[in-house]
Amino acid sequence: MNSYLIVASIIFSIGTLGVIIRKNLIVVFMSLELMFNSANLGFVAVSNHLHLISGDIFVIFVIVVAAAEAAIALGIAITFYREKGTIDIDKANELKN
Repeated sequence: MNSYLIVASIIFSIGTLGVIIRKNLIVVFMSLELMFNSANLGFVAVSNHLHLISGDIFVIFVIVVAAAEAAIALGIAITFYREKGTIDIDKANELKN
C-alpha cells in the first residue's frame, strides 16, 4: 500500500505544480485531473488494504465530479478563447470589465 500512496503523492505534487506554474488554461485543467486521479489512487489503495467497499464507491463519485468539471472547463475554455482569442490565464483579469 505504501508504494501506491507514494505514487499518488508524486502524481498529486506534479498536478499541484502544473496548476501553480502553468498559464495555459487547458494545462491547468489537465493538472487538476491529475490531482483528482491521484486522490482516486489513494482511495482505492486504502480501501483495498482495509477491505472496504466505501473507498471504491467514493472513487465513483470523484470520477463523476471530474467528468462534470471537465465538461464545464471545456465550455469555459471555449468561451474564453472566443472572447479573448487566447487561453492564457493572465488575460482572465480583463474579463472583469
